[in-house]
Amino acid sequence: MKTYKHTFKLVAVFAALAVMFQACGGNDSGPKDLSIETIMVGGSDLNGATSPSDVATDASITITFNSDIKAETANSSNIVLTQDYDDANVELNISVTGPTLTITPTTELGTGILYLFELKAGLQNTDDQPIGQTSRTFTTAGNFAPTGMIANWTFEDTADDVAGSYNPTANGVVDITYTASRNAEAGKAATFNGNTSIIEIPGADALINTNDFSLSFWVKTNSDGHVDANGNPAGHFVMGLGAFFGLQFEIGGAYDFAKFAIQYEFGPSATGESGAEDMWFPVEATDASNGGWQGWDFAKSLSASEMEGYLKDNWTHVTYVYSSTEKSGKLYYNGELMKSFDFDLWPEGDDKTTVVGLTYAGQEPDVVNELAFGFVHSRAGTMWDNEPWGGYDIPTANHFKGQLDDIKIYQKVLTETEIQLMYASEN
Repeated sequence: MKTYKHTFKLVAVFAALAVMFQACGGNDSGPKDLSIETIMVGGSDLNGATSPSDVATDASITITFNSDIKAETANSSNIVLTQDYDDANVELNISVTGPTLTITPTTELGTGILYLFELKAGLQNTDDQPIGQTSRTFTTAGNFAPTGMIANWTFEDTADDVAGSYNPTANGVVDITYTASRNAEAGKAATFNGNTSIIEIPGADALINTNDFSLSFWVKTNSDGHVDANGNPAGHFVMGLGAFFGLQFEIGGAYDFAKFAIQYEFGPSATGESGAEDMWFPVEATDASNGGWQGWDFAKSLSASEMEGYLKDNWTHVTYVYSSTEKSGKLYYNGELMKSFDFDLWPEGDDKTTVVGLTYAGQEPDVVNELAFGFVHSRAGTMWDNEPWGGYDIPTANHFKGQLDDIKIYQKVLTETEIQLMYASEN
């Protein structure tokens, strides 16, 4: 009987010890492995069977792990977001709350871009356990457009800038209709009647007071009945910000040339403050190697019919880029370089060898700092009012007749790859 009781007591003691051992963690007391429970970008699941393809450009990435993250390991060395087309890393804000990571780009992402998101093994939990190398991809919504856009007019039944950065409201919209654009995906375009149509954007000098600059847009002229007072084909002032005191783009009435006239800021060693220069691109264009101006370092020579193919009654994607580092202006049609110049190639001592960027140099009452779509400057300016080709109130002046769409402005240099991708995506 005593033996039985003694055995029973030993069993009870061992059972109690087992319970205590389990309560203290037992075999679970070692470091906990780090693994992902959920990973989302915006409202899309990055753990899904397919890569999300319609992600908002302002979306954050949120990751929940099975254990708390060691905050000092959640850094840009271990958490990386990369643009696929140029392998550029996106600057990120990274925050840690227990087992949750929130990753937010410091600026909005570009549209229509494939991104690669990576977690590297240096990311650890508070038990110093690393994550396995992890990667996911997603694509932002819309057609391709690089980051950093400061103004964007899409003309979807509105003349307002939709980029959200510059974002002024058009203060003058006269005789504009919104009609079908170049394809169904492009939606609508602003249509100008060639006599009175104009859109005016206030305070637009802020758009071009910059060292680096890129402007991209789609344009289609309408030559039907677009004539001057003598019945001859009239030119098209497609857009202007104080004319050549800021920026203008025009197409000749014979569709044998187009040009940007832009005001450039000089450096401190110059004798003046600024000056205008034309990006002149005519039929059979020349460069310095075949009789052209010494500063023109490239020109694609087009025949009259080839030039008409771009400028007369056809949709064309036009891009102009100025790089302050290279002191170079470049003109592209449909993603292809048409002409370029280099201010470093101007004659020694010329003020234009000192150019540092674009500027607005207009003075009232001649011109006002309003960007005009459809004319060379806004109606508030008085310059050229009495010229048969230059007065807004003259219906047969060089009003723009045709359509404009998807105007984008950047205060940075778009690369040739970016320009080509924009054209291919929007075409």
